[in-house]
Amino acid sequence: MNTKQVLEMLVDHGIVDASQIEDITQEVNTSGKSLPEVLSDFQICTTQQFYETIAASLGADFVDLGSFEPPQETVRLIPGGLALLHRAFPLGVEDGNIQVALADPLNAQTAEDLRFALGKEIQVVVAPVYQIDDLIKRFYGTDVSSMEDILTQLGGDLEFGGDSDSEAKNIEAEANAVPIIRYVDLILYQAIQDRASDIHFEPFETEFKIRYRVDGALYEMAPPPRHLALPVISRVKVMSNLNIAERRLPQDGRIQKMIGGRQIDLRVSTLPTQFGESVVLRVLDRTTVNLEIEALGMPDYIYQYLLRTIEKPNGIFIVTGPTGSGKTTTLYACLNKINTIDSKVLTAEDPVEYDIEGIIQVPMDEKIGLTFARTLRAFLRQDPDRIMVGETRDVETAQIAIQASLTGHLVFTTLHTNDAPGAVTRLIDMGVEPFMISSSLEGVLGQRLIRKICPNCKTAYEPNESALAQLGLSPHEIGDKNFYYGRGCETCNQTGYKGRKGIYELLDMSDPIRELINKRAPGVVLKQKAVELGMSTLRQDGLRCIYDGETTIEEVLKYT
Repeated sequence: MNTKQVLEMLVDHGIVDASQIEDITQEVNTSGKSLPEVLSDFQICTTQQFYETIAASLGADFVDLGSFEPPQETVRLIPGGLALLHRAFPLGVEDGNIQVALADPLNAQTAEDLRFALGKEIQVVVAPVYQIDDLIKRFYGTDVSSMEDILTQLGGDLEFGGDSDSEAKNIEAEANAVPIIRYVDLILYQAIQDRASDIHFEPFETEFKIRYRVDGALYEMAPPPRHLALPVISRVKVMSNLNIAERRLPQDGRIQKMIGGRQIDLRVSTLPTQFGESVVLRVLDRTTVNLEIEALGMPDYIYQYLLRTIEKPNGIFIVTGPTGSGKTTTLYACLNKINTIDSKVLTAEDPVEYDIEGIIQVPMDEKIGLTFARTLRAFLRQDPDRIMVGETRDVETAQIAIQASLTGHLVFTTLHTNDAPGAVTRLIDMGVEPFMISSSLEGVLGQRLIRKICPNCKTAYEPNESALAQLGLSPHEIGDKNFYYGRGCETCNQTGYKGRKGIYELLDMSDPIRELINKRAPGVVLKQKAVELGMSTLRQDGLRCIYDGETTIEEVLKYT
């Protein structure tokens, strides 16, 4: 429901004071909580009073669905696709009208769309949104026919033009056709419900694939007909304010949208291919990312080290790993910890992924010459205490970052290397003098994200000798340790995994390591020395997670 619209309604009913609107709206936007939760926190009204007021405004009934158990014939009143798309749940039939609880009862268009799709009159009933979502999830959530259902319900009778230029003028009309709008909304809804981090729209010669990435692995949705590729992709471009007539050049955009009751940010990237445009949406969902260091699940010694390092007055701290290994999340968590009133924090990012209150964040723009190096130079004239550089890509950025750290600033940055010691050799390869690295570097954290075993279908088993040999272990070394895997269940979509966690290795800058850096020692030598001095490698941290029953042998072998 639209927060502004609801608050104005509550002001009319004398429940909310007009002077409170700004504070409430800000709390809803920053906390990720729903409006009823915020009103309850502010002790303005209870959740029940909130929904009763909305029902009174609409002249509708309020129903508590906490113990509602619908018979199957009631559930069948609305097909799964429509229920998911409109966040609507049927409660029964009265005088020939279908009673429907809507997550957004204030949107008259939803009731009208349902009336049109079902061919029956709709009587809207107001109920708590979380109860409606829970019922939809329980009774329609595993309905794999939802996609086909929505296409049959809404798109079967529509003919869309091909990819030829003669139909180009109709693209916008097709992209704004009601069935296409609903279909794209359902794709986004389903991907968000499944905790996807990326959504891929991929046109090929004879098919149109839609895939989404969950916990680092790609899964395919039910593929729509090939002729829907152009209108669906055009719809995504319309939503992200891109030029839909331009199909020969890559474009970047952004979508901000309420999906499943949550404010979701989607970063959009288009790429011209042989058979149309390939589009990828990166999902940035503030409600699923916990930007607290404590929530990262680090080993205690690394956690304590981080707490000490982020309080240092100067130096450079590097987080390293491949794309998608959680480097940015780790740095955000560090910045969040030191984001206090007595500290000025500046970040240069490409692009800014999450807005953090109290931190000045600058998005890079190569097109106008706003590079990391140029931004970093400007930062030094802004009287900062801490600086984050999204990525050190070239020698110029590296040298200015080191200069900044030597002149009394704490600098955080990321590098793409396979392990922590590799960060040092990468900087030397870029052309940074070893003595500058050894005098400014405070530490390097290498990390990977591995999938966690689904707790619902976790099963113990005996690993065979070849699997243990790949890990460099023998049967007598593991003793009586237990090993687990996920059998696959509905909770984890039959994958055996649910959620991810980090594994880490920390290169602490001790005097022996500094001496080796000054001698330009190769990465292998640095790593050997660090292990000698007590560094736990990514593989060893992975083994710890296996022994703790958190992940599988296959996951650790895949990422280390």
